[in-house]
Amino acid sequence: MSGEIEITQAEIDRTYEKYRKEAESGGYHLNPDVEFAKGLIRGLLVNEKRYGYQSCPCRLASGEKEDDLDIICPCDYRDGDVVKQGACYCALYVSQKVLSGEQELHSIPESRPPRAERQKARAAREASASMSLSALPYPVWRCKVCGYLCARDEPPEICPVCKARKDRFERFL
Repeated sequence: MSGEIEITQAEIDRTYEKYRKEAESGGYHLNPDVEFAKGLIRGLLVNEKRYGYQSCPCRLASGEKEDDLDIICPCDYRDGDVVKQGACYCALYVSQKVLSGEQELHSIPESRPPRAERQKARAAREASASMSLSALPYPVWRCKVCGYLCARDEPPEICPVCKARKDRFERFL
């Protein structure tokens, strides 16, 4: 097929193993259906080649990283969905109950707000943060994936808790 993005099985396997190790070291679990999970990993790799970042394969990405930061895997909605629903939206990450078979997987409702609401919330956060920053010696950075906070000149390159990259941090205070 012309125009199809090629992903090798070796790329999928390598990325799956990376995600599995990061998930387990952070207290998370990947979907126990390995072939299903690898299909999602393939989608993440396709999106990375298409857009330059691994956006959720089950959501439409805009192709503009700033607009899609909230859906770069692991997305901002993962934790809430796993706690409330037993899995994230695409079901790559699952709860312990799903992993152990105590809870069945089901369709997960979309928790990502519409674009206009996301932009309004971002503007409000930026405005409130800029009002209180002058009293602090360092800015406080918040990981949008797991909520980790740190006070320093710049956010860390990699979140020590969930392994999200620097661009997933927002100025908090």
